[in-house]
Amino acid sequence: MQMNTPPRSTIRLTRRGRLVLIATGAVVAGAAVAVPLLSVETPQEKAAEAPPTLVVPEGWRASQVYEAVDKALALTPGTTRKALPGSGLKLPNDAAGNPEGYLFPATYPLDKNSTPQTLLTYMVDTANKRFNRAPVAAGAQRNALNVYQAVTVASLVQAEAATKADMGKVARVVYNRLERGMPLQMDSTINYALNRSTLKTTESDTRIASPYNSYQRMGLPPTPIDNPGEEAMRAALSPTPGDWLYFVTVRPGDTRFTSSFVEHQRNVAEFNRRQSPRATPQKSPAKTPRSTSAAAR
Repeated sequence: MQMNTPPRSTIRLTRRGRLVLIATGAVVAGAAVAVPLLSVETPQEKAAEAPPTLVVPEGWRASQVYEAVDKALALTPGTTRKALPGSGLKLPNDAAGNPEGYLFPATYPLDKNSTPQTLLTYMVDTANKRFNRAPVAAGAQRNALNVYQAVTVASLVQAEAATKADMGKVARVVYNRLERGMPLQMDSTINYALNRSTLKTTESDTRIASPYNSYQRMGLPPTPIDNPGEEAMRAALSPTPGDWLYFVTVRPGDTRFTSSFVEHQRNVAEFNRRQSPRATPQKSPAKTPRSTSAAAR
């Protein structure tokens, strides 16, 4: 099986366990521009004077960012993606030119000089400023990762955690699974490979030939699977202590983490009971998606 982790002598294989995926709601992170308020203005006047911006929510995939840039600049669909090779983005060597994970979620200003290249550069430069700090490198090293791998873990956390409170636990599941040489078995990676957003993963889905198939391939996916925010990155660097290997969101606000597969099977059975009577339970409890109030990516 393909391994996307350094040798065991240099990295602890993450163990992520699970089985279900889910996406957190999009939250706008960090800001790019603060518009000063002048004297006394009506809300309508302030809105009219505020410069246009492009909002990149946490957890968006690169493909979503490209589409948003095309719309914001009134360009033909596909223009931003085509502009990528000539953008000269300062990405880590491990990224091999793929900006996934480094299109930092924030609010970016737009003006008459904005182009796909300038916006993508702004996003990547912002990510580098956030990720290339000494505490980030130290946190990655504590978990036997390099910074790019830490961003990849953060992207999994962003996609899988139902709430911010769960992020540290999801990160711990990832590390625990890798350390034990267990496949991550994350539905979020399957969704990424299939370029879709769904809460249900079938047996056939888990057999697809893709380096992002974390049911069949060991280690981390080859790249991040979305663009994580700072909360997810923080969780990846400082995961919550615990021995969990599995988790499932039985209902919104009720995500259950456990180290026991038997207990996990009971949790999954409860999840299935709560689904529509017409829904077909998954054959493998470890592959049943989590329920959540947020839309899955």
